[in-house]
Formats: sequence, C-alpha cells, structure tokens
Amino acid sequence: MELQKILEQINAVSIPLDATITQLKHEEDNELYQVWRIDTRDEIYILKEAKGDERYIYAAISGVCKNSVPKIYQTVTANEKTYLLMEYVDGEDLCHSDRKKLTLALDSLIAMQKETWGMQEIDGLENSFEKSLANRKNRGKYLGDPLLEEAYEKFLELYRSTPKALCHDDLLPFNIIVAEQNAYLIDWETCGMLPYPTPFARLIAHTQEDENALFYMTDADKAFAIDYYYENLLKEKGVLYQEWLHTLEYFLFYEYCEWVFVGNKYQETDGEYYKKYLPIAKKQAAEILNSKQN
Repeated sequence: MELQKILEQINAVSIPLDATITQLKHEEDNELYQVWRIDTRDEIYILKEAKGDERYIYAAISGVCKNSVPKIYQTVTANEKTYLLMEYVDGEDLCHSDRKKLTLALDSLIAMQKETWGMQEIDGLENSFEKSLANRKNRGKYLGDPLLEEAYEKFLELYRSTPKALCHDDLLPFNIIVAEQNAYLIDWETCGMLPYPTPFARLIAHTQEDENALFYMTDADKAFAIDYYYENLLKEKGVLYQEWLHTLEYFLFYEYCEWVFVGNKYQETDGEYYKKYLPIAKKQAAEILNSKQN
C-alpha cells in the first residue's frame, strides 16, 4: 500500500502503528482527495499530496506568512509524487462565515500583504505575475459576448497597473481554517506576487446570503470586510477609498467570468453555474463600463 510506504518514511514525528488515518473529502462534491488526517494518541497531523510546486511554495512563503500558514514538518517522495506532513489546525473553514471568523481571516491576509506589499519577488516563488497575466488573458478568449469582452479588456489594463503583494490565488472560503485566535490559509499550489485584491475578491465574490449555500456570508459582513480590509491595509498604503471600491468591482467581475469561461471553453453552457454567472457577469460589466463613462 503506497500510503503505508509513505508513513514508513516519516521520521520528523512519531506515527505509531495504531494511528487512525482518515482520508478527507472535497467540500464541493464530497469526493475523496489526496489528503489524510493522522490521529495519534498525542497529536494530529495532515498528510497531503503536493500539487505542482507546492512543496517549494511553502518553503518560500513560510518566512513572510509567519502564523498565516500551517507548519510543514517533513516532505516525503514516493512513486515520483511528493507528500507534505503538515500541522493540523483545529478549527473551522469559512464556508459558513460569521463576523469573528471573518475578522480573523482578514487579519491573516492583511498581515501577510503588509509584509510583502510592493515586493517584486520572493525567493523560491515561481508563479510570476507574467504567468498569472497570461492565464487571465486566456480566460478573456472564451467570454463570447461583446459587453463582457470590453469590460474584460479594462480589467486586464487595471490588473497590469495595480500594486502587488503576496496573494493566495485560490482563496475560496474552504481554503481558510479559523482556529480560536488565528486563521490559516491552506492549499497554496497557486500563489504569487500579484495585484493585491486577488485573494480578497475571490474570498467574497462567490458568497451568498443563503445559509444553505456552499459559501454563506451576509451582505452586512461582506460590506464589513470591504471596509475592514481598507482601513487596516490599504489606507496606510495610500490607496484612496473610492479607488479601492473601483478596483474591487473589476476584480469581482473577473471572478464572475470564471464560469462563463468554463462553460464556453468546454461547451457546457447548459450547466447550472454558467446559467447563474452569465447574467451576474453581464450586469457587473454594464455597471463598471457605465461608471467608467461617467
């Protein structure tokens, strides 16, 4: 069994033979994925198959993220795959948000971006701005609507000129674990020195004021987050409040275009998410283009 061979290589911590090992499931579809919780008599650990350069990303960002990322105890290689033995964080994700959890999550994001604001690069971090820009240009090729395409070109212009900081490039609510006094950002396979609104916009864009939604957040908490992020980070960086709101609208628009891109590229325009997000993206495009003209 491959998992047993991996466990046999671990020497940074003690994993007894009677440890309880549970494979975890994706929040979106309840499917198993390559992450295991390891319960020993004394400690709990997470074992995760690394994706891409994730092994090196954690090493690169650990010094600047401080308490915002879980500790890595050891890396193990088996069958040309890399596995990370990680700190287990006892907490809840942000899928069902409340004000306390949201504030702790914002504090971790803000601390990380304060530390890295304006930096051009971090040693060992390979996901460059140019690579992210190329990926975003590619999304624009599959929008299939003149209104969306016009607004998207404006987004790309803004993306090139917006100040950069360290960004988790997939900061959906299930990629934040909130403990009692701190929040941890997890699953860092996509990150980089990117325009600062990147993680914030992704965090709030897909939330709904519906307790049965995958990502629940009240409109009041969303407004709180927008102001809190500004007051505790952007204000001291010299960003004007109206400039922040204007920039955020474009980054939210980019998020709304995700499922339009997926539906058009893979010919899945009958899908639930395509039908949901196409009118949202078009409404956002019309609003930001009208605002630009005024």
